[in-house]
Amino acid sequence: MRNLPENHKGFSTLLAFSLIPLSGFATDIYLPSLPAMAKDLHVSAGAIQLSLVFFMFSLGVSQIFIGSILDSFGRFKISIASLAVFSVTSFVIAFVSDINMIYAMRIIQGIAIAFIVIAKRAYFVDLFSGAKLKSYISSFSIIWACAPIMAPFLGGYLQSAFGWRSNFYFLGGLSFVLLILELLYSGESLKYFHPFKLKSIAKTYSGMLKTGDFTLGVLILGICFGLVVVYSLASPFIVERVFGYSAITTGYSSLLSGLAVMMGGIIAKSLIHKHIAKKVTIAVSVQVILALLMISTAALQSNIYTLIGFTMGINICGGFIFNNIFGYCLSRFSKNAGIASGLTGGGTYMVSSIFSYGFVNLYAVKSQLLLGFANISLIFIVVIVFMIFNRYRVLSLAKNPVK
Repeated sequence: MRNLPENHKGFSTLLAFSLIPLSGFATDIYLPSLPAMAKDLHVSAGAIQLSLVFFMFSLGVSQIFIGSILDSFGRFKISIASLAVFSVTSFVIAFVSDINMIYAMRIIQGIAIAFIVIAKRAYFVDLFSGAKLKSYISSFSIIWACAPIMAPFLGGYLQSAFGWRSNFYFLGGLSFVLLILELLYSGESLKYFHPFKLKSIAKTYSGMLKTGDFTLGVLILGICFGLVVVYSLASPFIVERVFGYSAITTGYSSLLSGLAVMMGGIIAKSLIHKHIAKKVTIAVSVQVILALLMISTAALQSNIYTLIGFTMGINICGGFIFNNIFGYCLSRFSKNAGIASGLTGGGTYMVSSIFSYGFVNLYAVKSQLLLGFANISLIFIVVIVFMIFNRYRVLSLAKNPVK
């Protein structure tokens, strides 16, 4: 096993940051192509949306169990193999026309991406500590937000010029290039390997899940991300079928949505030392106001500008909340970074896939008004869960004032 060379540490860290948004690229690049895929494959909108849900759920479930594997067997070889699998399955999707085969490949991709992302998050905990680690962790959601910004924007142009299959050719090529760079410049970052003992691993998982502030924090993360996914699932059909715009416009709208998430993350990073309860309370209060305005103005004036404008405001607040809670959960159990990262990321994707697909279909979101109802419902759940989360957080601080 090749350890990470010291002289490659800088470029390897850059590569780790580059791989963190890969899950977002795999999710968002083909969003503008959803209507075209449904038409070309002769399936319903819901059937195409399921390809995204299957990927997210597979990614979420996998992350929960992957952390212990990475803590026991290392990061490097497993992430290399996973990159190769992701590249191959991307090309397979680009070739096939059977929706069930696409579902299968997306499930495999979810597992592969889970190994890659968890390994790279744990990479930072392996090599850094203190203020530097805290700064890197607070950058994760900002870096991850690059994907919702760039991927649908690029995907809209790829769809317009070459069709939906070009999105998956791009994913296959991108992951192959990253695989080569990893082989050349990266290496094993794990210094202390934990024995793979199912009993002790199960005990660690149980201890984390029984920690109230951690578990509730993951629930908040999943719902916050779910707000973004609800828009991602519904917007291609609203923008292209209701408002009559092209896939390129869908790409631009998703770009602005992702940019809003990143802006929220940047604001959160700049306020990293402020009291978490106060700043999250303010952010979620603003979300409630914006969602109510989205609903109340829909009957009077509903167009692409009001749709995107209110969505951006909600997503700025969502990105802000996500960054704060994500950093809290990820640093909650520093001695088991892989497992903590897996539970945090996995739980987030599982919760978001269930809530987003559930609420999109519950409200049959096909307009700004229905999107507003879906948003306000999710935000009210966040309000309730955060109130309980904060109580557990205060109790945790009382027991351990160092944290």
